[in-house]
Amino acid sequence: MASSPPTIESFFSNLQLKLLLLLLVFLLSPPISASENQFKLDGKVLELDESNFDAAISNFDYIFVDFYAPWCGHCKRLAPELDKAAPLLARLKQPILVAKIDADKYRKLASKHDIDGYPTLKIFMHGVPTEYYGPRKADLLVQFLTKFVAPDVAILNSDSAIKDFIEEAGTNFPIFIGFGLNESVISNLAIKHKKKAWFSVAKDFSDDIMSFYDFDKVPALAAIHPTYNEQSIFYGPFEEKFLEDYIKQSLLPLVLPINQDSLKSLKDDQRKVVLTILEDEADDKSQEVVKVLKAAASANRDLIFGYVGFKQWEEFVESFEVDKKTQLPKMVVWDGDEEYCTVNGSESMDETDMGNQVSRFLEGYKEGNVIQKRISGPTLMGFIKSQFGVQLVLIFIFVVLVMVLILFMTKEEPLRVGTRDQVDDGSSSTSDSRRNPVKED
Repeated sequence: MASSPPTIESFFSNLQLKLLLLLLVFLLSPPISASENQFKLDGKVLELDESNFDAAISNFDYIFVDFYAPWCGHCKRLAPELDKAAPLLARLKQPILVAKIDADKYRKLASKHDIDGYPTLKIFMHGVPTEYYGPRKADLLVQFLTKFVAPDVAILNSDSAIKDFIEEAGTNFPIFIGFGLNESVISNLAIKHKKKAWFSVAKDFSDDIMSFYDFDKVPALAAIHPTYNEQSIFYGPFEEKFLEDYIKQSLLPLVLPINQDSLKSLKDDQRKVVLTILEDEADDKSQEVVKVLKAAASANRDLIFGYVGFKQWEEFVESFEVDKKTQLPKMVVWDGDEEYCTVNGSESMDETDMGNQVSRFLEGYKEGNVIQKRISGPTLMGFIKSQFGVQLVLIFIFVVLVMVLILFMTKEEPLRVGTRDQVDDGSSSTSDSRRNPVKED
């Protein structure tokens, strides 16, 4: 039986039904976010502004942000390094997007993220920011940032896996390898200290590995500092308190050379610093002193041992009442901030029998036979920030001079009483800013 042709009414009825279904599908479908259209992980540095900054942070698990100022010389030198690093970071197994924002233009957003110097670098991990203090050359920057997206604890199942892990870890961080140790024993501490060290456990390894890393029983935890060619072994007890004490003490080498970069590693360490001030840390005599300090440091892990050369960092050294006439070496115990102490009878030392002199210094310190003093220069963070402080002062002076010059050139009436005082006030302001430097690398 032949069907009758559709009527006009039925045609429009079906059309309305289809349109209704399409509308329903559209309404129920998840919307395409603006960030999906805006942001592409294409290996290029993404330029952000106030309108898309929060969307970018929430859209990527890992995003590395350069807060810069267009007039900043350091920022201009950093830009090509970020351009080189961006494609390498985008190709990681867990990719990192590189972005930048003009913090001088978008000051409200910069203030929200505590930006007080340029450039400031931060990595946002699942939306949580961490300030970056690592190297800025492209290859080292990539190696450094890879640490942030690596597994909390790497599982190594062969000698070759151990070797590959050490090579890939590089030299910027200490490396911990738990031999015959279950990953659950160190997983919590690995998460806690992930930003400062590599963590792994070796499940299977040969006698050659035991000989190479100098341990004779398991479980054992090895701490390795590739940069300083140092390693130590911890045999337990593996309760969390003892294990964390060992890990925290092993994050730094036995004796730390003090410079602008290494000072940053002291920020979160609560131990006092036994600081030895040398004439020139590069000469042979100083290296012999460092060997003595290493022996003392291995027996006194509750203290940090460091050294600095007067020749290498005169400004820092002068804060401890040291000048060109001071007999060196000299040892002090510094709290890492504004206070330090000397030990009575050990104001200066000679280079003969340094072992006994260091021992007497430590004994005097632990017995409380000390003279408390305050440093005469910046605090720990002041030293870290001082470079930018000097540059900021120079910029400020330049601006003031330009303004004064314009004032003199455009002012038709003669100078009146009080003009010199106004200039002097500007000079006083400059002096104050020099004493309180603003943050920068």
